[in-house]
Amino acid sequence: MQRRDVVIIGAGQAGLAMSLHLSQMNIEHVLLERGLVANSWRTERWDSLRLLTPNWQSRLPGHAYTGEDPHGFRTMPETIEFLSDYAQRIHAPVEAGTTVLCVRRSSEGYRVTTQLGEWSARAVVIASGACNLASVPSFAKDLPGGTASITPMEYRNPDRLEESGVLVVGASATGVQLASEIQKSGRPVILATGEHVRLPRTYRGRDIKWWMDAIGVLDMGLSEVDDIRRVRQVPSLQLIGTPERETIDLNSLQAMGVTVTGRLMGIDGRKLQFSGSLANVCALADLKMNRLLHSIDAWIERHGLSTAHEPCRYEPTHIPDSPLLHLNVGDAGIRTVVWATGYRPDYSWLDVPVVTPRGELRHAGGLVASPGLYVLGLPFLRKRKSNLIDGVGDDACALSAHLRAHLNGEVPIAA
Repeated sequence: MQRRDVVIIGAGQAGLAMSLHLSQMNIEHVLLERGLVANSWRTERWDSLRLLTPNWQSRLPGHAYTGEDPHGFRTMPETIEFLSDYAQRIHAPVEAGTTVLCVRRSSEGYRVTTQLGEWSARAVVIASGACNLASVPSFAKDLPGGTASITPMEYRNPDRLEESGVLVVGASATGVQLASEIQKSGRPVILATGEHVRLPRTYRGRDIKWWMDAIGVLDMGLSEVDDIRRVRQVPSLQLIGTPERETIDLNSLQAMGVTVTGRLMGIDGRKLQFSGSLANVCALADLKMNRLLHSIDAWIERHGLSTAHEPCRYEPTHIPDSPLLHLNVGDAGIRTVVWATGYRPDYSWLDVPVVTPRGELRHAGGLVASPGLYVLGLPFLRKRKSNLIDGVGDDACALSAHLRAHLNGEVPIAA
């Protein structure tokens, strides 16, 4: 059995950020990674995907973007290279190709079992991410025979789909991007739309992420929200990262021929059943967008900033005159369904009583309900930006200080 003070599970951005802080504290640790560094970016993303955050916002501890395209958006190969180079530069002690099979309490702290042997650690940091498994509704099994059913983790490009109609379920960042790409390939797309967050890519001459960063939206902390569980379940933003800084929303998708419906509620034989609340869902998304734009306008005025771009508001989301409520799969020519219905973490290997019946980890700002157990990289862990590359550094700094106190036998101050 090998021993370290700390075992970090996962060598993506969260694990690497924690590794740097532990190294600076001279805390002996190891990162156990089932594949290579940035494994999820390597193996579970579609070909055309780019980051939704501008290059300047890819900030990790001790690193800031210095390239010639700060307002561009990294491709997946560029993201993998970025994280791999960072791991080498900080000399992260990564054990690649090491799959964690079980973590349980022990007299020394924790015992971590892998397919290559066991590790003993006084503390464990879970940095395996929030997107280990695709969340697919239970009624997906009711799809009629002959209909392909895939998730975004399996999707790579339209050429791998049949030359027929495609139903994309979910209209957050993933759903709208895949609907656009598949429609452009010549395959007719129906987009089943649930709750979503509509935003323009740029506003008043700046990227929307620049404004969110500047006015403090991304730094919003736990004490500033009333219902943290609700906030952690807010869908991802309807954004796409392209060289043209393209805005993508239901209006742009409908303009290119995508059919927009309400949320997919169930499947009865060959009949798809959709919610009739499309208008209400879209009205709420428009309202939230305009609230953010108003906050930006108010911030500009409050700070006396001059800008050549005047405030504006965007056309409300167009709702079809008679949104579909029912649709026969065969009549619509649908041969493929893409479930862009979100993701969830996988804690099946965690043999510590800290996982709820809903599969959620019991934690307070990354402090898991078991001494010496920590988690990084989850949505709104400590701040709104916690699950972004730009957000894991602050969380890792706070949690590493708590972890050091734990190892020293001190009574840690709440991180």
